[in-house]
Amino acid sequence: MENVREVLKELMSKRKLDTKFQDLMSAVYEDPDVLAFCQKHKTELSPDSVARSASKLYEYVQERNKYNRHEPTLMPGYQPILIVNNHLIEVSYRPSKQLLADEKQRAFNSRIKSVNMPKMIRRARFEDFYPDANRQSALNAALDFVQAYEANPQQFHKGLYLSGSFGVGKTYLLGAIANELASQEFVSTLVHFPSFAVEMKNAIGENNLTEKLNAIKKAPILMLDDVGADAMSSWVRDEVLGVILEYRMQNELPTFFSSNFSMNQLEKEHLQVNQRGESEPLKAKRLMERIKFLATEITMVGVNRRQS
Repeated sequence: MENVREVLKELMSKRKLDTKFQDLMSAVYEDPDVLAFCQKHKTELSPDSVARSASKLYEYVQERNKYNRHEPTLMPGYQPILIVNNHLIEVSYRPSKQLLADEKQRAFNSRIKSVNMPKMIRRARFEDFYPDANRQSALNAALDFVQAYEANPQQFHKGLYLSGSFGVGKTYLLGAIANELASQEFVSTLVHFPSFAVEMKNAIGENNLTEKLNAIKKAPILMLDDVGADAMSSWVRDEVLGVILEYRMQNELPTFFSSNFSMNQLEKEHLQVNQRGESEPLKAKRLMERIKFLATEITMVGVNRRQS
């Protein structure tokens, strides 16, 4: 091609166009981006490519201007660009930085599956978990797990059993672990166990008990929050929690727990006595063996941060 600007001027003068269209195209042919593109690719363009691509050039300028002004465009979230295809100029659309960022965030969020968990777990981060003398060991254990799991996710890694009183940060730390794993594209499922137990009871009448139970027990990384918060029936203990723990132990899947009970208290005070007041120590012991196989107990103490 000859000098691009001269070619465009000649094109406008030769074509018999109505005044309105000529004004529109004059602005297009004088557009700095259009001129720069034609100049850069002049050896790739055919002699009549600009004339034959007039509608594409017009589309590009209009859509780019709308995009820059944050107005609705033909392809929301996509930025128009000019390309050369078979010696002609065409318009293509590439994802904007904002769209890519939004898609990245959606993908990140999809790696954290939450069942009746507080919204704050989405914001939980290790750097915001202020360690003190009583919580440092829990943070260290969480960091060690993440590092080991990221290095070799195929190997079995014991999770954590975080025990302690209300508000010391057990749930928050589980969320921080899940978010850190999500940043490395690992999927975690966090479940508020008392609420899940109610869902399981309701699922019997809805005929989707097996589906819901399978989704939890087969999670790549499972975190059961607030275990022992409510009275547990023998059915929930044996047919829900017991089934989950058995599957995860047999398949060596990372499992985390949080509870206001220590492991010993959970066995003696919660799992052993059913809702009818009957003592079933063997069943409780059997469950605890699975929990101990899956997780290492870490005791967290401190002030109730929910009240601060």
